[in-house]
Amino acid sequence: MTTNDHTVDPLHLVRDIATRAVLAVGLAGIGLIHLLDSIGKYHETRYVFWLYVELIVASLATAGAVLFTRSRTAYLAAAGLAASAIAGYVVSRTTGLPNATGDIGNWTEPLGLASLFVEGAVVAVGAAAYAVTRTRPVRLVGRLTATPVAA
Repeated sequence: MTTNDHTVDPLHLVRDIATRAVLAVGLAGIGLIHLLDSIGKYHETRYVFWLYVELIVASLATAGAVLFTRSRTAYLAAAGLAASAIAGYVVSRTTGLPNATGDIGNWTEPLGLASLFVEGAVVAVGAAAYAVTRTRPVRLVGRLTATPVAA
């Protein structure tokens, strides 16, 4: 953004759209992977099933926040949510969860690896977007112009 005419650089606009799209699709992917894995969890360990449901709902809500708000907090929330899922995976594979020790050492389970990949991408993109985004949001006016939001 230039200081004289408040126009938005087209490259910045494309980067913003791509970042939001990658995060939203990644968060939806996290939800989908955990939905697919939740089917067996309902009968195995009921509380893990409900943790999955919470993660799915939080992933979709955060994807909505990333897409429909211009808040840096949404980027941070996306990265934090994905990091919490990674932490859950690591705990379930190392020490195990209460009443759920069957996955200890099972590091190569396909859905788990897919989940780690998507979650890692969301952490990386969300953290980077949070780090480089301005602290003062900009409201887009017209096609490629912007005006600062009143504080």
